[in-house]
Parts: sequence; C-alpha cells; structure tokens
Amino acid sequence: MPSRYLSVGIDNNAVTVYIDIMTRNHRGTTALITGASAGLGSEFARQFAARGADVVLVARREERLRDLAASLESGYNVTATVIGLDLARPDAAAELRRELQARGLSVDTLVNNAGFGMKGDFVEADPARIAEMVQLNVSSLVAITREFLPDLVRAGRGALVNIASTAAYQPCPSMAVYGATKAFVLSFTEALAYETRESGLGVLAVSPGATRTEFFDVVGGEDASVGRFQTPEQVVSLALRELDRRSTPPSVVSGRMNAITAKLVGFMPRRTALAVSGRVLG
Repeated sequence: MPSRYLSVGIDNNAVTVYIDIMTRNHRGTTALITGASAGLGSEFARQFAARGADVVLVARREERLRDLAASLESGYNVTATVIGLDLARPDAAAELRRELQARGLSVDTLVNNAGFGMKGDFVEADPARIAEMVQLNVSSLVAITREFLPDLVRAGRGALVNIASTAAYQPCPSMAVYGATKAFVLSFTEALAYETRESGLGVLAVSPGATRTEFFDVVGGEDASVGRFQTPEQVVSLALRELDRRSTPPSVVSGRMNAITAKLVGFMPRRTALAVSGRVLG
C-alpha cells in the first residue's frame, strides 16, 4: 500500500507542511493487460512496467505486442510476455488461463481494457458486429475477470481495473449498444469493489471521455466524441493515482469536466438526460 508522511520545509521564512503520497511499488508482481497493442492498453503496460511490474500483454496484433514488449524489457528491466489472442471469441478467457498456466505464470493485477464501439442507429447496425461488441465488451470481460479474480483476491496486493466510459452515465442514442456495455462494466466493477473490500485488492472502474487512441478509427470518426480530448497517459496516470490511495474508490471519471458532466447527468430527469445525449451524439 502507499504510505503517507509529513515533512516540514522552510520557504521565505515561512514554515510549510508537505504531504507526500508515495506511489505503490509493483515490483515482484505481474500485471495482465488486455487490448495492450495500442492506446490505453499499451500505456497501462508502460506505467505498470515503470513501477517494476512484469507484464503480460494480450491482443490480436502480436507483432505490435512484441515491439512493445521489447521496449518495456529494455526500458524498465522487467519481463514482458506476449500472448496473441482474439478476445472476442467465446472461449477466449479459458484459453488465456490455459496459456498462462502452460507458461507457469500467475497474475496479481488485471486490466480489462479490450473493447470497441460503433456509431449509428441500432436498426441499421450489422447484427454480427453487434454480437462481437457485446462479446468483447461484456461477456469476455466478465469471463476473464471470473478466471483470474480468485488469484487476485488471494494475492491481495494488486488491482482489478476495468475500462468503462463516460458513455456509461446516460443512454447514448446512435451508440446505444456501446453505451449499454459500458454501463454494465461500471455497475459490475463497482459491485465487485464492494464484494472484495476486505481483500486488499484495489478494484476500479475507469471512465475516460474522448481520448487520443484508435477507438475513433474503429467507430468511424471523431464526431462520436464529446468534450476535450485527453491523452492515454493522462487517463492511466489518474487510474494509478486512485489505486495509490489508502482507500481506492470503486470508480473514477477521467477529466474534470467529464466528471462534472457525469454528476450533473445523475441529477437530471431521465427524459432530459436522454434528450441532451441524443442532441450531442446525433
């Protein structure tokens, strides 16, 4: 756990009290990160490696993972394991577990980052693509969490981080299924935070707003974004700061205006929130 201490400094004849919060040291632990080939996933890998954690990198694009693994091993003197796997397959969670067992690996931290979005009216959406999104964003996330949560709880020194979205806080016309999948992730993760509250495991749902990743390439353009863009480094740094706290909150929204908006939506009548969201996303 992080430690806090007080120190006293003298600046221009004034006595100042500083409160320092030391970051959690992850050396000797292993972090499993899905969707690690780009964006938030690769940034989570970098920041955990910078704190001394070995990392297991999972995504479909194995060549990208190998490049990232080489960079992390040379830059941070950690072990980076690459597993090329399509997590949208129904059997992906069990296969991932088998692969780690075959390599003799156990994990202390799990970051469920893999996911994608779609934009457009539901009535016109490709049914196969919808099913793939629900599988990856919800079903695989739940299955992977179930596979590894017992290990995380027993270790009691790492974290479970699930990536939700600001889309989780209101209905999202033109992104109806995506918003619903992220609302599920938010609710699911907050419930797990309560269930595991005595274990020492940090459990956190992270809700980014618009972030400079490949997400909008998949969606089809930045017209699906709301608010000012953040960088992956900003989002991941916030997540790790929250995990460093003595009492980790169950969820956090990245970006001050995003957090304010999410709170305001909670006070709106549902019909009003829907109308506002429809105008913004339409």
